[in-house]
Amino acid sequence: MSGRSDTVSGRPDTADPAAAARALYVRAADPEDPLPGGEFSAALARELVTEGSTGLDALCAEVRVWAAAETGRYLTLAAEHAEHAESGDVLVRRAALGSAPLALVSGAWLQWLSAPANADDPLVLRVLAVYAGDVGVGHPAASRGAAGLALLRHLRLSENAVPPARLAGDQRLGDGPFRLPAVLLAMSRRPGEFQAEILGADLCLRAAGLVPALALVKALKPGAADWDALDPSSTRLDGPAPEAGIRAAAEGLDPDRVATGFRWARRELGEWSGALYGELAAATDPAFEMAELLRLRAREGSVYHHTFDLAGRSLAEWLREAQTDATGLLAVLAESKLVKPGRSKASALVNGLVSERGPMFRVFAPEDLAIVRRWIDALPAPSPVAHETPARPLHVTVPPAQKGTTPTNPRDAYHQLLTREGTPALQRYARDYVHAWLGRSAHRMTTHPLPDVWTSAGLRPWLADQHDRHGEEFEASAETPMPSREDLIDSTVQLAPLTLIDGGWLQGFCDYGHASGDIGHFLFETYWDELGNGEAKLNHPLIYREVLAEMGVELPDTGSAEFAHWTGFRDGSFALPVFWLAIGRFPRTFLPEILGLNLAMELSGVGGTYRRARLALDTYGFSTRFVDIHNTIDNVATGHSAWAADAVDTFLATAPDSRGAGARDELWQRVRVGYRALNPPDTFSSRLAGRVAARKAAARTAAI
Repeated sequence: MSGRSDTVSGRPDTADPAAAARALYVRAADPEDPLPGGEFSAALARELVTEGSTGLDALCAEVRVWAAAETGRYLTLAAEHAEHAESGDVLVRRAALGSAPLALVSGAWLQWLSAPANADDPLVLRVLAVYAGDVGVGHPAASRGAAGLALLRHLRLSENAVPPARLAGDQRLGDGPFRLPAVLLAMSRRPGEFQAEILGADLCLRAAGLVPALALVKALKPGAADWDALDPSSTRLDGPAPEAGIRAAAEGLDPDRVATGFRWARRELGEWSGALYGELAAATDPAFEMAELLRLRAREGSVYHHTFDLAGRSLAEWLREAQTDATGLLAVLAESKLVKPGRSKASALVNGLVSERGPMFRVFAPEDLAIVRRWIDALPAPSPVAHETPARPLHVTVPPAQKGTTPTNPRDAYHQLLTREGTPALQRYARDYVHAWLGRSAHRMTTHPLPDVWTSAGLRPWLADQHDRHGEEFEASAETPMPSREDLIDSTVQLAPLTLIDGGWLQGFCDYGHASGDIGHFLFETYWDELGNGEAKLNHPLIYREVLAEMGVELPDTGSAEFAHWTGFRDGSFALPVFWLAIGRFPRTFLPEILGLNLAMELSGVGGTYRRARLALDTYGFSTRFVDIHNTIDNVATGHSAWAADAVDTFLATAPDSRGAGARDELWQRVRVGYRALNPPDTFSSRLAGRVAARKAAARTAAI
């Protein structure tokens, strides 16, 4: 599309500033790559510098006026070609592809604004409510991005769209369409530094609505997509109106920084849309697409054709020149014996040469041949120079991150892991901690609540049996004495570092691709429930703090250093919470273990422990709301326990078994280790096994 695609073997050329957006798009799409701070963040901040109004009312009004006018231009272009199938299809194809880098990640920049450190912040809950609508919470493949992918599939353009990062290697796309989404995704990986700017940019896109290029596609192919889903201003799944939700959240932030993000997004949106419009207008002339096709194929073709003469030069020479300027080759081809102007059916270029016995068999894809035929049939009309609109270079590269300081104890680790950002040292600490914990969990796993073998019957029958067992254990404990009031308060306090990050092991499933995936949607919806579905009154950390307040305990903010080092906590109270926070950073690497841990966690109290805790709290006059709400939403029929079992079953049922019959069994054993990780053995030999596992994992990482 606009600009050149500077790629080699599908990989962005990171040394070229014009291709930096493509490289950044790839990096920022990785949920396990937090991206560094320091100079990288400073470079992002420099990209955002703009001047103009800071009033959101004026900015929203201005972008709406622009969007209406720009959409009008695109619709006029669509109307001019509505009766011409070939040129209309060209417009649709180019508009859909040019919009794909943004459309496939629509709303994704909100993905990391929620973290364990701020999970009870009303601002964050408002944003999370909007984001839940964006990803289609509770439903697989229901995100706005999934609607974008469905459009590409309908148009048969999706071969490089799964996952979206693969678009960076698509030669049909230039660099321009990547700038806006790449920077937005990059900011989303540094939410502590760019929260205000992210919300400002998001507000701009909500106010603008359906991007003008997609309005053209809608006009020419009205049944091709879920247009409401593709419109970021639309309300979804009975959630809040997106623009109003983001506006309300932004009110608590620095207005100048919010406006900076808004103005930057408006500028980028305008430049990208303007360039794409110019390209579409030019592409209705067959010579434009033919020249672009020659340029895209020239590099590969220049290796051959040294003996084929064309106007006194070898075709290989013409092709080398065409890598940067295809005008000359286009002209000599039009006058060559390979082409019969106006008669593609009689032209050797698209007949004998590409037949099964021809020297160019399968060199051109069917859609390429359609472009060539269209160009030939339009001859001898004058062939204009196929112009390009270079994208403004993105002067943001991703330097190596500063190593940082490794946490020296679990309290420090807890505090550092509460936020989304991090350093290589923190990431390495988290990975080593997880490997050590899982090594302990796998030690001498001779008995286990989960079956030895997973079958296609799934876990629902097993889940029902476990629930019955919990009920029987509760009934059997009727004569067990209640803890003293002091012991109850102490245990409630010591559980605070764990309970105030409820769902922390699932934080990685806020990532856009996971949140709406076949497996991840179960886990994101669970996380969404733990935080109260956007409502403070249902937020589990806040409910737990209410119980603590009844007990006379007022704790510092969870995200503060004071909380981690509060003297009322024992050091051991941070061991399991650090594991939750650490494993939550690796939703891809430790997916089987997280699925097992999630199942253990959601099932742990249902039908038994929560009922026992309720009796204890009620005995001393404390609110039972926290345990009551968990006993209901974690239920084994329609609640979190059921979702956890379904997530495991979906994972194993769809896992590729390409490594042989034992591959699925190996994954199941990892799930079982994750289940046991909620309460691993604590013997000397198990801890030794954990240290050995961590060392081996570190050695493998170093070797890679």
